[in-house]
Amino acid sequence: MRRKLAAGNWKMNGDAAMLGELADLAGAQGAQGDDAPEILICPPHTLLAHAVAVTDGSPVGIGGQDCHPAEKGAHTGDVSAQMIAATGAGAVIVGHSERRADHHEDNDTVRAKVEAAWAAGLTAILCIGESEEERMGDDTLQIIADQLHASAPDGTTGDNTVIAYEPIWAIGTGRVPTMEQIVETHDMLRDELVGRFGMDAMTIRLLYGGSVKPANAAEIFTADNVDGALVGGASLKAADFQPIINALAAS
Repeated sequence: MRRKLAAGNWKMNGDAAMLGELADLAGAQGAQGDDAPEILICPPHTLLAHAVAVTDGSPVGIGGQDCHPAEKGAHTGDVSAQMIAATGAGAVIVGHSERRADHHEDNDTVRAKVEAAWAAGLTAILCIGESEEERMGDDTLQIIADQLHASAPDGTTGDNTVIAYEPIWAIGTGRVPTMEQIVETHDMLRDELVGRFGMDAMTIRLLYGGSVKPANAAEIFTADNVDGALVGGASLKAADFQPIINALAAS
C-alpha cells in the first residue's frame, strides 16, 4: 500500500497573500517517516509556479486543478497538463463535479484528461461522485461504479492515479455521508478496481472528499479503504488543514 494522501483543493480562491498560508503549512511539517502521509495542495493555476517555489524542499507537493486534454493548440483560456508540469507541479485534479456540472464535462472528456496528465508525467486525481437524487435511489453504487469505469482509462495504477470519491451533495454543504455509506462506497470502489486491474489495484489510493473538517476527519479515516482526503475549504488555512493531516497520520 502506498502512503496515505492529504490533498487540498483551493478552487478559485487565493492570491499572492495566500502563499503565506502555504509557507506556514510547509514549515509545520516535521521529520517525515516512510509512513507519513503525503501532502498536496492544488492552488489556482496563477499561483502554481509561486507555490512550487514556496514549498521547495518541504514535504508539501503542488498540483493543478484541471487540464485540457490536448497538449497545445487553439484553446483560449485553457491550460495543458504539460504547462502544469512545467511549473514543477506533480499532479492535477480531473473530473471534479464542479467541472462536470459547470463545464459539461462527460466521462469521455475526463478520461482523456487523465491520459493527458499521464503523458505529462503528472499524477491524475480522478474525482467521481453521485448527486443527491442518485444517492436516494436504489442503484447508487452502480452509478458510482459506472462513472469510475467510464472515467478511468486502461492502464490506471497506483503510480499514475488517485481516485477521489466526492458525493456532490456533500461538497461545501457541511453535510457528510454516514460512516456506513462511506465504508460501503469505498469498499465497492476497491472491489471494482481489483476486479478490473487485479491485485495491483490495492495500491491505488482512494480519497474521500466532501465537507471534510478537523472535527470529522479522524472518524472518516477509520474506514479501511479510505486512504486520505481531498479537502476543499478546510485546506485554505494551515491551521485548519494541519489537524486533518495529523488525523490521517494517526489513522
